[in-house]
Amino acid sequence: MKKFSGMLFCTDLDGTLLLPDQTVSRENLDAIEYFKREGGAFTFVTGRMPMGAVRIYETVDPNVPFGCINGGGIYDHKKSEFLWMASLPPEAMELVKYIDREMPDVGIQLNTAKHIYFNKDNSAMIHFREVTGLPNITCHFSEVREPVAKVIFADDDEEKLMRTAKLLREHPFADKVDFIRSEYTLYEILPKGISKATALHNLVKLLKLDLKRTIAIGDYDNDVAMIRDAGLGIAVENASDNAKAVADHVTVNVKEHAIARVVNDLDRGFLKI
Repeated sequence: MKKFSGMLFCTDLDGTLLLPDQTVSRENLDAIEYFKREGGAFTFVTGRMPMGAVRIYETVDPNVPFGCINGGGIYDHKKSEFLWMASLPPEAMELVKYIDREMPDVGIQLNTAKHIYFNKDNSAMIHFREVTGLPNITCHFSEVREPVAKVIFADDDEEKLMRTAKLLREHPFADKVDFIRSEYTLYEILPKGISKATALHNLVKLLKLDLKRTIAIGDYDNDVAMIRDAGLGIAVENASDNAKAVADHVTVNVKEHAIARVVNDLDRGFLKI
């Protein structure tokens, strides 16, 4: 049996695996290849839709399907298909209409299985599109006819984003969905009961592995559930306080090749699962 046989290593992307310039360090890539070569299953669980993670997938080359939509989907890139995806209930569109009316400057984006629709732009949404390299597919949110996997609201202004979050949580349909702040400028509507931990659990079932033999690493509040539920939950040094609070271990900063450090610490026995 190889050193990492039976282990599943799930990493967040932005702020954890990816450097600020959206690249993956040579140190991390080499460590990932070593982990896979020694029998481990390596993948990522991201808030992005699959089309927003193609370049990263081709760079990192996970050897199992990956989690996407903040845990709301499992995607097999080799087959170009979802193995599973959750969708929002119809009531979620009432929340979108409400924010569109009450917070007219806040950016809106609807995500479906095949498309990402930029429904209302602002500086935060434009930056999101530039960073991810997504095509600028525009339409009014009422024109989207496909099942919606998640909704993103975006704004650079902390006060506006927190006002948006408060309005959403106080809406009569708030109990039909879940909410998560996925980045400093982004606040999302997700299907009820969905988190990155959902993807972790589904991957364990799909791969017939033991949850106790999983490693999850992340940096932000949308990683909390995944870090908490993993056999070994890790936060990077630059992580939010909430992520650090549930972690079994805090490793180095993303700029110091955090994935490589974790693999090395596992290899040398400094970390155990």
